[in-house]
Amino acid sequence: MIQRTLEKILRASRKSLLLLGPRQTGKSTLVASLEPDLTINLAHEPTFLEFARNPEELEQRLGAARNLRTVFLDEIQRLPSLLNTIQSILDRGGGPRFYLTGSSARKLRRGQANLLPGRVHVYSLGPLVSGELEREMDTRAALATGTLPGIYLDPERRSREKTLSSYCATYIKEEIQAEALARNIEGFSRFLHVAAACAGSFLDLSKLASEAGVARQSAVRFFEILEDTLIVRRAEPFAKSERRRLVQHPRYFFFDTGVLNGVMGNFEPSPDRIGFLMEHLVFNQIVHTASSLDQDIRVSSFRTEHGAEVDLIVETKKDIWAVEVKASKSIGKHDLRGLKRFREFHGKKCGAVVLYLGTVEKEIEGIDILPWQAGLERMGL
Repeated sequence: MIQRTLEKILRASRKSLLLLGPRQTGKSTLVASLEPDLTINLAHEPTFLEFARNPEELEQRLGAARNLRTVFLDEIQRLPSLLNTIQSILDRGGGPRFYLTGSSARKLRRGQANLLPGRVHVYSLGPLVSGELEREMDTRAALATGTLPGIYLDPERRSREKTLSSYCATYIKEEIQAEALARNIEGFSRFLHVAAACAGSFLDLSKLASEAGVARQSAVRFFEILEDTLIVRRAEPFAKSERRRLVQHPRYFFFDTGVLNGVMGNFEPSPDRIGFLMEHLVFNQIVHTASSLDQDIRVSSFRTEHGAEVDLIVETKKDIWAVEVKASKSIGKHDLRGLKRFREFHGKKCGAVVLYLGTVEKEIEGIDILPWQAGLERMGL
């Protein structure tokens, strides 16, 4: 089993924790590795019904147990009212620490607001990242079927594709319909497919609404659901002022290339798709690695009025990196125009790097050209 980077951080924590992440990222497996004294799985329907019927079920179970140090509640978003009880137990002191996991931030928002500041530390777990695989991630497999742990480690490609094809149906049935997040399931399903086809581009909700055949107001709500259930993430436009960032359109990315391909029903990183998939892969590796290291990070895009673009701008507490992603094995000077323009815009103190599919490290006009996994390591990710 692959050891997740976040495990060390969770083991060192002495606080109760809430671990969020999309389905099948390995949240339950990670928390189980911490060996909690008591596990309550709310995904198990009889268990869920017992807790739903009896508001005192948790306290009664804890009262019957002895010497509990840690309690694991899996899929807490199914019953967010339990957070009120957990808050009460934490406030009294002397009780166990809680490990909570959830795949939907939407239904937990109110519950989180009721938890006292500092009582629960929130972490995020994404799919596997290059650092967890000793920088030997299979790039073609990652582009085709993604890096969700159970899927990436499946040796049979047909099996991986079949699992991913069912992910979309399971997501709509269990995450959306069961939680009553969208009344118009057919409209949401169409919107999901259109959003996948346009992923990586600048967000245009009017266009998405038109192509999905839904009202713009519905498109706004549907996109919020995709964000709240951690399926997509925005890359806000880069600007020196916060005010200017707010008035520009962001780009958006699906959290995993395999899930994206599963929604689209196409697992082939063909020449017409590989650039689009490579950007998704690198974007996700950056944000998921930062989450696994519990680092604050901002990933944005850069585009000038005259058309100069940089794929990703990565801002940490210490550094700013301008990152160009190329799904090719050769890089020319013409590939560096956007990076040069960004350096003029921001100043030469920022790092500039091209991450590509080649295997040789180079430097062209002061810009590092690096194999994509080596490049992430150079950036500390």
